[in-house]
Amino acid sequence: MARMLYIQTSGTDTPERLYAPFVLGMTARAMDMDVDIFFMIKGVTVVKKGAAEEIKVGNFPKVSEIMNQAIAAGVKIYICEQSTQLFGMARGDFIEEGKIVGAITLNDLALDADAVITL
Repeated sequence: MARMLYIQTSGTDTPERLYAPFVLGMTARAMDMDVDIFFMIKGVTVVKKGAAEEIKVGNFPKVSEIMNQAIAAGVKIYICEQSTQLFGMARGDFIEEGKIVGAITLNDLALDADAVITL
């Protein structure tokens, strides 16, 4: 089975950029691919508990709705531990579906992926 890795670096300060990894991830899952989204740098702000519920752009649903659909479809969420430390965020600040991991995990995910897209 093919594997896609999306790396999300944009955060809540650019809400229009937050839908892409989830929409692309759901599309890849519909194509029967394994999908991982790795949130790093400002991207970690998106997966902070309650943050996605506050974000809605135009006629799109809230980011939380798209995120929950992607997770339900089987998209796996990874959160960069070093980025959380950079912004002074505690491990318990994030959605429970997200796995807090280090840089080695990102490298392993990239090596295992058939394609890597940075958003």
